[in-house]
Amino acid sequence: MSLAFSVFLVAFVGLFLIRMPIAIAMLAASVLYFMIEPGPVATVEMVTTQFVSQLHVKFVMIAIPLFIFAARVMNEGGVTDLIFNWALTLVGRFRGGMGHVNVVASLIFSGMSGAATADAAGLGLMEIRAMQKRGYDDGFACAITAASATIGPIFPPSIPMILYATLSGASVGALFLGGIIPGVLLALFLMAYVVFISRRRNYPAETIKITVAQWLLMTLRALPALLTPVILLAGIYGGMFTPTEGGAIAAVWAVFVGLVIYRTMGLSRLLVVLVESAEMTAIVAVKIGAAFAFSFIISFEQISQHLTAIMLDFSSSKLMLLLLVNVTFLVLGMVIDTMVLLIVFVPLVIPIAVAFDIDLVHFGVVLILNMMIGLSTPPVGGLLFITSAVSGVPLSKIIPEILPIIGVMILVLILITLVPAIVLFIPGLSAI
Repeated sequence: MSLAFSVFLVAFVGLFLIRMPIAIAMLAASVLYFMIEPGPVATVEMVTTQFVSQLHVKFVMIAIPLFIFAARVMNEGGVTDLIFNWALTLVGRFRGGMGHVNVVASLIFSGMSGAATADAAGLGLMEIRAMQKRGYDDGFACAITAASATIGPIFPPSIPMILYATLSGASVGALFLGGIIPGVLLALFLMAYVVFISRRRNYPAETIKITVAQWLLMTLRALPALLTPVILLAGIYGGMFTPTEGGAIAAVWAVFVGLVIYRTMGLSRLLVVLVESAEMTAIVAVKIGAAFAFSFIISFEQISQHLTAIMLDFSSSKLMLLLLVNVTFLVLGMVIDTMVLLIVFVPLVIPIAVAFDIDLVHFGVVLILNMMIGLSTPPVGGLLFITSAVSGVPLSKIIPEILPIIGVMILVLILITLVPAIVLFIPGLSAI
């Protein structure tokens, strides 16, 4: 390990421990590295080059701000209310009805947002308040809301999958299709836990008084929102547009739904949403740009090659590698931002996956589910802080409730790790 790389690691860890924003910590550590490392390539200007150029040359990454905007429009345009009420008519009559509605509404909304935080911040407060009114414990309401939000980046479309595809070369469309069954499976496992806990705590079923005609009318009204993921997947796999163009179509469709179909958003509010989306995109872009500079140093030091050689010497088993990667990313996901994890650490393990002949679509879905579980895991799980902030419920009440739910999510992770066909079945059909 060179002196420059040693200083780089110490600086990054030190800045991280003193709670420096992660993007600033990465940039500062990268500048220190290039100030010390000799050679024509290793110049301080390389930090700027990697930060700016990588953001511009990755065409597929343009989809990220488009999906951010689409999710914000759906949130502001009253679509979340429609989704929630439609899900209530679908599963509310079962034991623990509001818990089931929470999960199903998140599954539907994930087909529009592609981000866990958008789900938690958008539907989250509505879901938590509805559960509290029906007598659910505050901590459980927040915990199941945080857990159901993790479905967002698994079920298509998915912002983390777009980033992973950029880094790995895997097909975005195949990743989207590969996330369908795991996303539904995660929802079913969470609903099974809701049934279990509802029986123990006597949480109620909902009384749904609605005729078939009224339900059909409600379904017809919710249809424009429900069709979003169908349009995206059909268009991408029908060859009508690329994933990036799909992001643009999702954004335009969201505006059309809010302004024209539902008429729940005016032009003044749309302008506010544009500004808020730009602010959120800027935050994401800074993280991504800083991570690209950070990742360049990891590549420059040939860390991936060293890790691959070590793993090949350690074991020739795919299963052993996958289990090791699962444990590593679960731990890292508890303390490190998802975007940073993807851009800094994923390039380290992709060559190892290739060396072990692991399908990159399967590998990507496994990694992303790992990271999403990390978002719900104490001590730094971002979704826990979001649900606590929007509801006012202290973390001390949420954490005991989320721990068994994390166990349920890990069961799904183990299942898709051991049975790749769960991920690869639908992408395989599209290739026939």
